[in-house]
Amino acid sequence: MNKQNIIGILLLFLWIPCFAAELTDPLYPAALPPSISARSAVLIDGETGTILFSQSPSLVIPPASLTKLMTIHLALRAIQTGKASADDIVWLPPETWADNQPPRSSLMFLGRNQTVTLGELLLGMAVSSGNDAAVAAALHLAPSIEAFVAMMNAEAGLLGLASTRFFEPAGISPENTTTALDFARFCRMYLHKHPESVALLHSVPTFAYPQAVNTGNEPSRTIVQNNRNTLLGISGVDGIKTGYIPEAGNNIALSARRGETRLTVIILGASGEAERDRDGMALLDWGFANFKTMRSAVEYLPDVRIWGSKRKYGALKLGGEPAFTVSARRGGILQINIERLSHLRAPLPAGEQGGTLIISDEMGELYRMPLVLEKEAVRGNFIRVLFDSIALFFQKLFGKS
Repeated sequence: MNKQNIIGILLLFLWIPCFAAELTDPLYPAALPPSISARSAVLIDGETGTILFSQSPSLVIPPASLTKLMTIHLALRAIQTGKASADDIVWLPPETWADNQPPRSSLMFLGRNQTVTLGELLLGMAVSSGNDAAVAAALHLAPSIEAFVAMMNAEAGLLGLASTRFFEPAGISPENTTTALDFARFCRMYLHKHPESVALLHSVPTFAYPQAVNTGNEPSRTIVQNNRNTLLGISGVDGIKTGYIPEAGNNIALSARRGETRLTVIILGASGEAERDRDGMALLDWGFANFKTMRSAVEYLPDVRIWGSKRKYGALKLGGEPAFTVSARRGGILQINIERLSHLRAPLPAGEQGGTLIISDEMGELYRMPLVLEKEAVRGNFIRVLFDSIALFFQKLFGKS
């Protein structure tokens, strides 16, 4: 055997394990991620929360006007719970007027003697990124800015956003803090809780204010502003928010849907808007090319035997997220396998694991999730418990599963 043949065989053996790993890993990307110039970035599957890319994800950076998403979230929650309405007429004290906002503020152009609804303020924040709109919404939902900020921070705490803290509702303060990882998780929650916001707020291309109806007898000076997100409508982008202050740089939270997959990317600390948009689109293109969201389509789950229970069998339900993320090259032909636990004994609470659902393709396992009891398994009478205990003893003795 000559030297070239020996080298070829050695290379083949070195290559096989890499190929096997590629075939069995459901998240193995086909291509390396792009180079990102921003200080921090995170890309996630917007439905499953799976992190697909991260660069300095825990770097603390001011969110700038991304802060307004928390303000919008609290307003939408108030509307959903009946504590407020989009048609509420909002009182405009002097601190809400555009003339009283900090220099170089993005504005909705609120002013004296105007009539504005909470719904219009939401558009003013989402489209025009109005600092005045954020202040007005905060004062409508809480007795003071301080009280509203306390609500913002309480919500961040409940959501587990450990590095996110707010000092005001608009995003102008460099003391507001977040990380790309925190904000990616927040955006996933936000879009899950408020799916209607994509069409009603974040993908709206322009917003005009004030209209003649808003200014009473005073002459109208309507100002039409374009959405600050210049990537809207490009390659599936339908939201969500941009932000800039000098201390942070250029930030963007982007969400896009292509087919059945929604991805969310957070860019923090880009040197300019062009760099911000380039980084965001590069990550979205790479993400969609290499990953996809799949969903378990299980139409029937068998019951599970519960020994010593008043009812012989218990119904099962999915105990995890039905959606999962895989490589774009995986998931061609799905196979579903259900493994039920064989030695369950009553009493058992609802939600107790009774089995596992395993989803595979021709290359191997893709995803598994627990199957749990739909209802509590109540202990049966003495006779039932006695007979089931004897049957279970012999089942274990003879090794039956």
